[in-house]
Amino acid sequence: MVISPSKPLTLEAFLALPEGETGYELVDGQVIPKMAPKWLHAKSTGSLYRIFDAWSQNRGRVGIEWAITLRRRGKDWVPTPDLLYISCDRLTADWEEDAPCPVAPELAIEIISTDQTFGQTAQKATDYLAAGVSRVWIVDPRAASITVFLPDAPPITYSGDTEISDPILPELRLTAAQVFD
Repeated sequence: MVISPSKPLTLEAFLALPEGETGYELVDGQVIPKMAPKWLHAKSTGSLYRIFDAWSQNRGRVGIEWAITLRRRGKDWVPTPDLLYISCDRLTADWEEDAPCPVAPELAIEIISTDQTFGQTAQKATDYLAAGVSRVWIVDPRAASITVFLPDAPPITYSGDTEISDPILPELRLTAAQVFD
């Protein structure tokens, strides 16, 4: 399905669109399709999901390609990160609507696909942080690295057995080697 509205689409109109075989994001009133993941992307998604799903029990929830309703440069924005983590502090455990995540999560994870550049993905990370997401990880399967973006510090790139630890993800012990092995 290709959607080319003659005027910008509202958030309400975007959310009312039928679900299709391809995921979409709302950016500046335009419907932008997400590329279908290939093997390295899918493998990285699965590995991260297993790690986060086990860790997040009784803490929050992890979503694969779960859209988020945010604001970007003063406009409605509905990105669909490859994975996200949101704690029960931000979104209560009893929330069960079939809808986009209604609040900014603690973590959005974007996995670089073969047709994307680090620079493009880094700009999206900056937009996530400006919209209230606490952390953004850019995962690069070809480089076997994870770059962590924080709102108040330069990004840090992890590879190999260097442990990623973060106070907003208490007791999570994770290395890039665990994700890519």
